[in-house]
Amino acid sequence: MADPRALYQAVILDHNKHPRNFHAVQPHSHSADGHNPLCGDQLHLEMRVDGDGQIEAIGFTGDGCAISMASTSIMTEALEGQTIESALALFEAFHAAITDQSVEPDPRLGQLAALAGVRDYPMRVKCASLPWHTLKAALEHE
Repeated sequence: MADPRALYQAVILDHNKHPRNFHAVQPHSHSADGHNPLCGDQLHLEMRVDGDGQIEAIGFTGDGCAISMASTSIMTEALEGQTIESALALFEAFHAAITDQSVEPDPRLGQLAALAGVRDYPMRVKCASLPWHTLKAALEHE
């Protein structure tokens, strides 16, 4: 079995160097800005949600540490094509995985599960959760 720390590092490095969905979404129906003053992460998230509540397109721009950029990149891959309801359920599963040592990562997380390693570094939890809180803000403020 692969070392979870090695997987964590490999996934973060790959998504930080080659972020997926790093672009504006035009037209978009939802957007929000996220900022983590502790490390200077800044993120602008845009998405287009159809009339049935499905995320048709999602993208981001911004700059930040490797963890926040990787988390945003993986999140956008995981959410494209999902419903708002399933996206919010994934947020809850991800949040539990990165904050609760007693929780095994939900299999639905896919590559997001690699970020569960941040729970060993409490100061980095905000970096990993920034895109998710930005997503929630975007959904609350169309």
